[in-house]
Amino acid sequence: MATHSWNLSVEVRAKLIQCAFEAKKGSYSPYSHFPVGAALLAPDGRVIGGANVDCEPYGGTICAERTAIVKAVSEGTRSFVGLAVVTCVPPSHNDLICSFPEPHRPMPRLARPYVWTVIMVLITPHRNVPASISPCGICRQVLREFCPPDMPVLLVPGDYPQDTKDKENAAGKRELSEGGVREYTLGELIPDGFGPEQLAQLGAAR
Repeated sequence: MATHSWNLSVEVRAKLIQCAFEAKKGSYSPYSHFPVGAALLAPDGRVIGGANVDCEPYGGTICAERTAIVKAVSEGTRSFVGLAVVTCVPPSHNDLICSFPEPHRPMPRLARPYVWTVIMVLITPHRNVPASISPCGICRQVLREFCPPDMPVLLVPGDYPQDTKDKENAAGKRELSEGGVREYTLGELIPDGFGPEQLAQLGAAR
């Protein structure tokens, strides 16, 4: 199994991932059927967890990452040094791709004659991409409000082997078998992002 040198210590990373799994248990997802857990690491070592909350009008749904952010900020914590996000997606159902029906397959009759073309899209599993899922665009922007661009973000698949053993590389640095986990910085997830410092620059120029 491949290994990766992480920015967070093995102990901190394990704690963060475990807390994300615990947070996922609180997911309210009767419509999406897609439970997600997130865990934010504060500079003092505290971990704040959050789960996604579905709402029948989908516009009211809040993702796990924003649940954790809102909980932490409302309790007075406004800076963070790490994030783990875990989903329920196994490797065999980890992405969706679009395909089109075969040309000989009949198209449905249209009730309205002015609609000329219908494209039928079939959703099928794609088995060659990582099982971990990254934060949506809105969550990335909210994270950018409170988190530094170099903050590590761990994307954890639902079948992550939490009993994976630690290892050391040739340089003696501790490593952990990835187990499907991908690590990015927030800046990699939202490159050239707009944040509070841009507004501060505008205020200074006035």
